[in-house]
Parts: sequence; C-alpha cells; structure tokens
Amino acid sequence: MQTENNLSISHLMIPDHRKCDELYAELEEVVVAKDWPQAEKLMIKFTDSMQKHLDAEEDLIFPEFEKKTGQTQGPTYVMKMEHQQMKDIMERLTKILTEDGSENEYDEVVGLMETLMILMQQHNMKEEQMLYIMADQVLAESLETIVPELSKKLQ
Repeated sequence: MQTENNLSISHLMIPDHRKCDELYAELEEVVVAKDWPQAEKLMIKFTDSMQKHLDAEEDLIFPEFEKKTGQTQGPTYVMKMEHQQMKDIMERLTKILTEDGSENEYDEVVGLMETLMILMQQHNMKEEQMLYIMADQVLAESLETIVPELSKKLQ
C-alpha cells in the first residue's frame, strides 16, 4: 500500500537496500583487488549501514508488525534469523579485515562474501516482495509515525 505522499515502509527501505548493496559491491571490488586498507574502511562503512538497516527493522517494523498481527513466529521470525546469519558473517569479515591480516585469509574472505551476497539477495527479495508490502498494509494507520522514525534510524 502506497499512500498519496509516498509514506510507506517500502518507499523508504527498498532504496536503503540498494544503498547497502552498492556499499557491498564497492567492498567486493577492493577485496578482489586485495586493497586491504581500503577493504577495512569499506567493511566498516558497509557494516555500519547494514546495522542501521537491520536495527530499523528489528526495533521498529518487526515489533509493530508483530503487535498488530499477533504473529511472532511468522515472517518476522524468519527475517530475524536471517539477520543474525548476516551479522555473524559480517562480524567474521570485520575481524579478518581489521585484525587478522587479510592477505592470509583471502579464500575465506571471498567465500564469506559470496555467502553474504546470496543471503542478502534472497533476504531482500523476501522483504521487498512480501514483508514490506504486508507491513505497509498492516501498519497503514501508523505509517505517519513509523516512517519518520525509520528515516531517523537509517541516517
């Protein structure tokens, strides 16, 4: 559901997916080039952006959706599990890129990044094609409050 003034979860969160995807692509480029100092900087930037996005969902969208629908073991439960998987991979990547000496861990970094990319793509598709649409409908009466709060969390 899209309101007249574009006040929707989809309208805000889908472009934020793209922003995270772009940061990931930049990170991937410098990792492939084995530019470790730049990879460390971009990993921090990417992780920060992802964490803001995941926090916005977990702190605002999911609790409101669960409260309104009464479903805590439904789509938001699956999304939270996937968030944790992504966080675990990002944590390991950050550790390698900032502490362990990346040049010795190249194969692991590439493998983790491939896994993360697949998880992100599948996850984003589920949110964009299902959860955000459902949330926009279920939370229609609260969007005027929720969307500005989400926007602040993403900054």
